[in-house]
Amino acid sequence: MRRFNMEIAVGMFLLAGILCLAVLSIRLGALDLTGGDTVPMTAWFNSVTGLQAGTDVEIAGVPVGKVDSIAIRDFHAVVGMRIRKGIGLPDDTVASVKTRGLVGDVYINLSPGMSDRMIPPGGRIRETAAAVDLEGMIGRFIHGSAK
Repeated sequence: MRRFNMEIAVGMFLLAGILCLAVLSIRLGALDLTGGDTVPMTAWFNSVTGLQAGTDVEIAGVPVGKVDSIAIRDFHAVVGMRIRKGIGLPDDTVASVKTRGLVGDVYINLSPGMSDRMIPPGGRIRETAAAVDLEGMIGRFIHGSAK
């Protein structure tokens, strides 16, 4: 009987440890299982070279969301984003594709405007700017065509 009680205690201890590891993994990995604290937004770009789902969306260098999806519609890249609730974006906000350094990560930078009207949840950011094509610029410089 005593051995049986010890086995139950060890089993409960192992189960508690596994549960603690699962909670820690979810919190450290910033995994969002509920999706309740974000709102969807979209933006249409001419080019999103290097952008991937899961990359950061930032305002003034502070992460405020993630890229959720990238699709193509009418020859434009449609980027779906999830932005934290409470971040009110004016309807003249500009979304631009940026890189960290010369060969760094690609991310979306949001530059809020001064409008009093806000983009509703699920709305579209109308003003966008594609990433600078650094490879194309270097190629044109090397080959002597400055157009």
